[in-house]
Amino acid sequence: MSTHREHPYLETLRDLLAERRCDRREFLRTAALLGASAASAYAFADRVLGPEAGVAHAQAAPRRGGSLRIAARVREIPSPHAMSNVPASNTARQTVEYLAWTGYDNVTRPMLLEKWTPSEDLKTWTLHVRRNVKWRKGRAFTADDVIWNIRNVLDPKTGSSVLGLMKAYILEDFDTGEKDAQGRPRMSSRLWDSRAIEKVDDFTVRLNLKVPQLAVPEHFFHYPFVILDPEEGNSFKVGMNGTGAFDLVEYDVGKRATYRPNRNYWGAGPFLDELVFVDLGDDANADLAAYASRQVQAIASTHQAQFTAIKRLPNTDIHFARTGATVHARMQPVPPFTDMRIIRAMRLAVDNDKVAEVTFGELGYRAEHHHVSPVHPECAPMPPFKRDIAAAKRLLAEAGHPNGIDIPMPMAVSSGWQKDIAVAVVDQWAEAGIRVKIEALPSTEWNKVWNKAPFAFGDWSHRPLGVMCLALAYRTGVPWNESLFSNKEFDEVLAIAESTADVEKRRAHMLRLQTILQNDGPLVQPLFRNVFMPVDRKIKGVQMHPTQYINCNDWWMDA
Repeated sequence: MSTHREHPYLETLRDLLAERRCDRREFLRTAALLGASAASAYAFADRVLGPEAGVAHAQAAPRRGGSLRIAARVREIPSPHAMSNVPASNTARQTVEYLAWTGYDNVTRPMLLEKWTPSEDLKTWTLHVRRNVKWRKGRAFTADDVIWNIRNVLDPKTGSSVLGLMKAYILEDFDTGEKDAQGRPRMSSRLWDSRAIEKVDDFTVRLNLKVPQLAVPEHFFHYPFVILDPEEGNSFKVGMNGTGAFDLVEYDVGKRATYRPNRNYWGAGPFLDELVFVDLGDDANADLAAYASRQVQAIASTHQAQFTAIKRLPNTDIHFARTGATVHARMQPVPPFTDMRIIRAMRLAVDNDKVAEVTFGELGYRAEHHHVSPVHPECAPMPPFKRDIAAAKRLLAEAGHPNGIDIPMPMAVSSGWQKDIAVAVVDQWAEAGIRVKIEALPSTEWNKVWNKAPFAFGDWSHRPLGVMCLALAYRTGVPWNESLFSNKEFDEVLAIAESTADVEKRRAHMLRLQTILQNDGPLVQPLFRNVFMPVDRKIKGVQMHPTQYINCNDWWMDA
């Protein structure tokens, strides 16, 4: 008989929902993280608030068969645990899986884990591994596989962005005894305690954290955190031994990836006989032409300018999601960006509403230069950030540039829709005397320099939590901190916010974090964007994930 007792905060959470002090989304998310089943959480929310309007109804029973071709980028993946873009993860996720799955509704559910049990203080997490999962080649999936993968993503040598999410609660910094080029101590990270990752038995792993953390299961679904076979190591190749619904049978970078069904898959599906990702390059018009001529039956990522044309296409379903995906200009601390007055002037020179209107229309909405979106449950309301050209010019003059400034570094832009936004922002900067020249790079080149260019214009995908965005992009010293931002107060407050279960209390900490970035952060962030995906109407089981993840084990073809 199970001795598991529910987490005591669940009763408080139910009271918060009943008193309307947290919304449905935050209730469902937090209840699932604390170990409640998604089904029980949904049932309670429906009893308190009534059934949610607009919830999708179940479709007809899936049928097997058919070959599906999707216009999607096929990236090189030299190190799956260090993947840095969503298209690469979509190529990988058809054949390798995750410990948990954050769904279309922002609720995180077990995947390769059967369940998790957090302690009352959120410092001990017991992970229960599914007993019915096998690797494609027949070996049982066990706790040893889980432990190897966690250790590998946390190894600084791997270069995984997972380190940015988990560092505060399971790692510590230490002096390696070496010096960098400036003669300063070279620091690295390691597990904070020898028992931080503990094997309980063949199907149970325990994480012992140094500080409380609520979002551990959500971190398991960060896209580089794919679960790899330790016997094959951190590699991606044809015939690899995944646990996923498909086998990778062809992998031609920049051209195509072909998959066949894993008939011994432990979960639902797959239903397709064949799945093909067709890479047609950076030109979104090539994807649209291939879709319109039925050479492909779906487009993984589309340009916002095509939205009107796509709506006119026959036999097309458009799947849509509101997201915290964003685009921003970010600066590293090299001249002229060592002077915060110049970065502040660049923020003040931009009209965020206008940029959103002229570039994304109904698919975009304003941002406030702090990387936290209203779709994030802990987003703290702030007064709208207003454009002030006069104030921008004053700051430039105070910084020694009364006649404006020519930014001596190029701006990297990797896709058409990013360039549209960059052009709009550059035009507005020019009105304040900030003269920037755009250097557009193809995506293959951009992926080599995205975190190295001193000044760059790039995108960030949706994350279910604002604290996840901040931990990945702005925590000191983590792999995806492309701006090299470092602020001691920011790091301290972020660690507190990550460990706070009560969304009202967490929102107070987020207000401080958002204010730090809006005042002293290394970014100009004009908008968030919503995403959509056109799919042939005969393709069923499709939903739009806010992070543009594609999970084709659910997809099937109607007759």
